[in-house]
Amino acid sequence: MLKTRSFRITAAAVLILLIGGALGGLYYWANKNNVDKLISTYFLIKSQYLDEVSTSDLVNGAVKGMVEALDDPYSVYLDEDAFKELNLQIEGTFGGIGVEIDVDQDKQLVVVAPLPGTPAARAGLKSGDVIARIGDQDTKNMTTIEAAAILRGEPGTTVTVKIVRKEENRTFTAELTREQISVPSVTGKMLADYPGIGYLRVLHFNRASTNAQLRSALDELEEAQYSGLVLDLRGNPGGDLQAAIEVAGYFLKQGPVVRIVQRDGKEDVLDSARSEPEVKTPLVVLIDGGSASASEIVAGAIKDSESGVLVGTRSFGKGLVQTVFNLGNKEGVKLTTNKYLTPDGHDIHKKGIGPDVVVEQPEDAEKDLQLEKAVEILEERLQKDKKAA
Repeated sequence: MLKTRSFRITAAAVLILLIGGALGGLYYWANKNNVDKLISTYFLIKSQYLDEVSTSDLVNGAVKGMVEALDDPYSVYLDEDAFKELNLQIEGTFGGIGVEIDVDQDKQLVVVAPLPGTPAARAGLKSGDVIARIGDQDTKNMTTIEAAAILRGEPGTTVTVKIVRKEENRTFTAELTREQISVPSVTGKMLADYPGIGYLRVLHFNRASTNAQLRSALDELEEAQYSGLVLDLRGNPGGDLQAAIEVAGYFLKQGPVVRIVQRDGKEDVLDSARSEPEVKTPLVVLIDGGSASASEIVAGAIKDSESGVLVGTRSFGKGLVQTVFNLGNKEGVKLTTNKYLTPDGHDIHKKGIGPDVVVEQPEDAEKDLQLEKAVEILEERLQKDKKAA
């Protein structure tokens, strides 16, 4: 889950900070030996290394090394290419294979979810798959930004991925042809086989588009006079924090959306801007192992406030917030700056959110068993409300 902030400092300024007149100030907050080591290494490379190295390359290497020293798979230095790649992700249109990826605690590149109708989905990739190699490159310790830059490319070109599927104890290779990927944020429809039941799927949380697309989809469902709603967050890898708060506000009966924990342990309790929910019909939320980050914020808030029933399997379990800082010169750094708790204070990181009703979806199942269970729950609730009236 991302936030953005601007923090501009030039490479020249960094160098001055390190070796100029600011050294006296540095000693107040840094150990003298560490500062000496940094400066000595810089001058040794500049004066003794066989090949000439630019100051810019050394500064960028030092910044990257500092971030890598955090041993946090979600914190990365963004050079110009990586920063551009991140912006492409935010915009939601690119040439690629259509797969959402993340890094697990073993620093393995994993599939969160393939996007429907994309090359990754047609090749059978699924949530939890480890992408061990992309082309001839091993992905161990590769960041998601670096991996995305390789997976994406001109439509019509191909890329080969080596997949390790641990649950089946097998490995296979897939050659995928890139396509133009346009990621919608929200889709909606009435379920043709279930009169009165509306269906909303949120694929990604984007500050620029999710709220507007959700509003439009709900308007269409209201015109169709829906009486019960399925909110599908399966395979949703997350996105923008503010977008998640806005989406949750449509469904919550009461209470805050999320608790953001600062580095000093203080909590910021974030509420929806809405005084009452937009959706007042019975609600069922579908989640699975591909529901991560911002989608877990929405699911957790709905569960804690008893605004709906969660159906499916346990969610991914990412309870951290990253902030993107703009360093200038088209570069940046993405850092884990906060963690979040559900409204009732549950820490879901590495644990996920358990559904109220567990329904497995076998790979070879001909029907969407989780969706069928959601509809069953809604119809029972609607019938009960009808009798009570």
